[in-house]
Amino acid sequence: MASPPVRLMHFDPRWRQEFEQTRSSILLSCEGRVVDVVHVGSTAISGLIARPTIDVLAGVADISMMESAALLIEGLNFRREATPAWAGQSIALCKPRYATPDHPDPTHCVYLMQTSAPAWIQAVSIRDYLRQNAETALDFEEAKVRRWRSGEGDRQQYEADKAIFFAHLIDQIDAS
Repeated sequence: MASPPVRLMHFDPRWRQEFEQTRSSILLSCEGRVVDVVHVGSTAISGLIARPTIDVLAGVADISMMESAALLIEGLNFRREATPAWAGQSIALCKPRYATPDHPDPTHCVYLMQTSAPAWIQAVSIRDYLRQNAETALDFEEAKVRRWRSGEGDRQQYEADKAIFFAHLIDQIDAS
């Protein structure tokens, strides 16, 4: 059975509040194991159309803290998921939107990793670049929506297309 198509939504200003609540909950529950929590992904870029999932990086200074921090985050109703390739050596934890296979997109995804990890540095760099370069952010949005339409929301195609865009964007960031 094919998975349901990816949903995209217009920017919702409540996403910032959702992130702040998640950030506070993680920092409080992890009792110092997590030293930084940042909002990444399209929901972190004002005005962009996005998949309605709040993507969060939760950082530990010491890799030995990851497992105990993950257990504490699981206590906030997050479930461990397969870690996407871009996230490197991390633990992915997602909060389900609904308990049915018809709604596979979680409300939140937390990627627990060291704050010095290449994936952390890259995700924050991409977010900051898109926040500071409105024209590039709009190009990204247009490309994302165009490819989403042409692929009829197919999840694998959507993720592959985003990966290509980000690879080009990383080259652009590195060159500047």
